[in-house]
Amino acid sequence: MKIYTKKGDEGKTSLFGGNRVLKSDLRIESYGSIDELNSFVGLLRDQPIADVYKSTLISIQNELFTIGSHLATVKKESIANLPVINELAITFLEKEMDVMDEQLEPLTAFILPGGHIAVSYCHVARCVCRRAERAVVRLVGEEDEINALIIPYLNRLSDYFFMLSRSLSKHFGAEEIKWEPRKS
Repeated sequence: MKIYTKKGDEGKTSLFGGNRVLKSDLRIESYGSIDELNSFVGLLRDQPIADVYKSTLISIQNELFTIGSHLATVKKESIANLPVINELAITFLEKEMDVMDEQLEPLTAFILPGGHIAVSYCHVARCVCRRAERAVVRLVGEEDEINALIIPYLNRLSDYFFMLSRSLSKHFGAEEIKWEPRKS
């Protein structure tokens, strides 16, 4: 089977279940942002970070594929055959953040992204995650068939990337530079 089908040459694509929609459709934007996020998670996973983080990132990538499959599916009969999204994934992220939080100094100010390439990838992933979350929120406003756990998962996931950035800053000895707002 060839990777190119030429079916999208006129600006449309197929959802799971066969529906054809414009490539600018909010549903496509939503799962496209999830796919972009998954790619950035892969870049982050390829950094010289501890295996425990890499394992967590692989778990996250699997969850993102599941979320993408749900966002790409509109027919109820097709949704029943998709992998499950459940609260365990959200709880997993919360526990991972709690472990990192115990090892970090309390946050007293906003910090600027950067300090190490792995830290910067965390911040990029956090921002892409927030964009994906905003797209899904808009999609939920238009349709009621979206799994209700996707938004809380993405919300928690962006928090996870922030905590991971702080944890990796500590690991790599990168300075967390505080935001200094201009006073005049």
